[in-house]
Amino acid sequence: MAIGQLIRDLREARNLSQGGLAQKINETFGTNIQREYVSRWECSKVVPGAYYLRCLSAVLDVPLAVLEGEVKRRAFLSDVAATVIAPVVASDLLTAGFAARLRGGPSVDDWEGKLVTYGTDYMSLGAADIQRRVSGELVVVQQQLDIPRLWSVASRLMTLYAKTFPGSDGSKAVSWYRLAAEAADQSGDAESRVWVRGRAAIALGYEGASLGVAAVLADQAMAISDKPSNGLLNAVWAQAHVAALRGDKRSSLALLDHARTLFDQAGSEEPSDYAIPWWRQNVHISLLAARLGDERTAIKAQEESLKEIPPSLPRFRTHLELHRGLMLARSGDKVGGAAYAQAALDALPPDKHSLTLRMLMGEIRA
Repeated sequence: MAIGQLIRDLREARNLSQGGLAQKINETFGTNIQREYVSRWECSKVVPGAYYLRCLSAVLDVPLAVLEGEVKRRAFLSDVAATVIAPVVASDLLTAGFAARLRGGPSVDDWEGKLVTYGTDYMSLGAADIQRRVSGELVVVQQQLDIPRLWSVASRLMTLYAKTFPGSDGSKAVSWYRLAAEAADQSGDAESRVWVRGRAAIALGYEGASLGVAAVLADQAMAISDKPSNGLLNAVWAQAHVAALRGDKRSSLALLDHARTLFDQAGSEEPSDYAIPWWRQNVHISLLAARLGDERTAIKAQEESLKEIPPSLPRFRTHLELHRGLMLARSGDKVGGAAYAQAALDALPPDKHSLTLRMLMGEIRA
């Protein structure tokens, strides 16, 4: 965020006019600046010098480091503030972040507990709720990255945050996934490095977006470790979807077989984004088979999945309904397929919608 915009946001968060801010500085420090000074700062026509930065820091009640731009390794902060956080909330986040730096913040165990909660909540919350909550966590955890294990925590939170942006936009989601991979590398933990890349890759592959990036991330995950894990399974599924969308049916089917074998070694049953239970494995099979035009396999996978999807996770039942709409559209009934899928999406409460469902709807219409 430019220094001018930051000053404006902080001023407005405190209900001060430009003239009111100038007056407060004058009263506090015995200066004689005019409203025009503040206007020129906010328009970035003039950058405040060191003295006035200290004045602004005191009057706006924000650490001087914020105004000096000490956010290089925390570059995501400007994106958070500019895209999804209202100015007054951005101000609160800045305060929380620097308070964590000064006073410690949550312990490593607390952060691990938060990850468990987010892994569960992701399964039922909508994208907007996740984005709001995780943005606040990112602002805090980035102040504690001198603890190596917290790079792993940060990388998983970044991955979750990235999934709230469309992978097809070629910008935010992909940038965040790459940043998450770099953060995981900083942790030195192979499991985190594989999981972050695999989860990012399957998110893009399932969405049918940024397929080149999905393939690269999946390749990296598979190269880091061949130890059976949920991260590796996600990477294999990503490659299977990429191959299907590129028209390489032979490779896609071979990867499907690999995923089935790997699931026997790495699958897990808890309802969490960090797990791949049997019903979720079948959700992947359902979509892949629908994309490949294999209706028999798709229907069987849908039936198996519906037996076990928890009632508390209606979004995933909607996924299966959209897969059926995709099958109809691919079989030639484009209007009927789109109508079927749209009816299923409309039946799900809007606050339960995920970005992935919306992108699947776009694929069906196309």
